[in-house]
Amino acid sequence: MSLNPDIAAFLELVGNGRASGKRVGMHELSPEQAREQFDQSSLLMDAGGEALEVVDELQVPVRDGTRLNARIYSNHSLEKGAKRPALLYFHGGGYVVGSLDSHDSLCRALAVMADCVVLSVAYRLAPEFRFPTAADDALDAWNWLVANADELGIDAWRLAVGGDSVGGSLATVLAAQQSVLPLLQVLIYPVTDASQSTPSIERYGVGHLLEKDSLHWFYEHYQRDVSDRLDPRFSPLLAEVPAHMAPVLLILAECDPLHDEGVAYARHLQAAGVDVELKIFEGMTHDFMRMGAIIDEAEEAQQHIAERLVRVFAAG
Repeated sequence: MSLNPDIAAFLELVGNGRASGKRVGMHELSPEQAREQFDQSSLLMDAGGEALEVVDELQVPVRDGTRLNARIYSNHSLEKGAKRPALLYFHGGGYVVGSLDSHDSLCRALAVMADCVVLSVAYRLAPEFRFPTAADDALDAWNWLVANADELGIDAWRLAVGGDSVGGSLATVLAAQQSVLPLLQVLIYPVTDASQSTPSIERYGVGHLLEKDSLHWFYEHYQRDVSDRLDPRFSPLLAEVPAHMAPVLLILAECDPLHDEGVAYARHLQAAGVDVELKIFEGMTHDFMRMGAIIDEAEEAQQHIAERLVRVFAAG
C-alpha cells in the first residue's frame, strides 16, 4: 500500500523546510537542539489533550539516588487503596529526545480510552546518560510502581507496561526481568535490533519521518561502544525469551524503517510460545500514533490499544 496521503502531505512540508534551509535532519543537530525541535514538532502533530480528573507531577527514585520526573494521569480521583488498573508508559525518542510533554496528549488519550491510570516516566537521556542507564531506569520505575501501588491508588496485580519506539524497547526489556509480571506489553513500533540493518530501514530510511541517519545518530549517542548494540537490553530481538514472558500487543507502521525488526520480534516471541497480537497499520510511518492532528488512524490505533487494555484489566 502507498503512503497515507495526509502523512505524505505532511512529509512534503517537512521536505520543503529542509530544501529551504529552515529545517535540518535531527542527526545534524546537537542533542539539546534536537530535543527542542522534537517537542515543538509534537505540538504540530497533535496539539490536543483530554481533560482529566488527575494530572499530577511526581518523582520516582532509582538505584543511584536520582529522582526521575514522572506524570500520573487518571480520569478518576486517586486515593490510597483505590485499586485502579495502570499502564506504565515510556516515551520514544531514540534515547536522546522525547519528554513527558512530547507524549502528554497520547498518555491522556490512553487514560481516558482505557479508563485506567497512566504513569509516564522520564528516564534519563543520552548522551549525558549512556547505556544501560535508560534500561535500568525503566526497571527501577517498574519496581517502584509495584512497591508503591497501594499508596498511589493502583492495583499492583493489574499493571501493564508500554511505550513507543525505544520506549517500547524499554518496556519489553523490563518485562523479561520481572517476578511481578505485567498483564500485557504494549509495544508501539519498538526498536528491537540495533545491531544490523534491514530491508525496511533501506526502503523507508529517507523521507519517511524517521531517518536512517537519525537512527544511527541515536544509537551512537546511547552506546558506550558499538558492542553495546549486541546486548539484549539494547536489542531485545537478540535475547533468549524467558518462559514467563507476558503477552504482547505489537503495533507497527507499514512505512517505517523499524517495520521489519518489529515483525522479526513478533516471530521470535511466538516461536518461544509468547501470546503476540501483531497489528500493522498500512500506509503509516513511524510515530503515527502521535499524529492525531493529521490522521484518523492515530485515534484508531489508540482505541485498539485501549480496548485490549480494558479486556486484560477486566480479566486480571
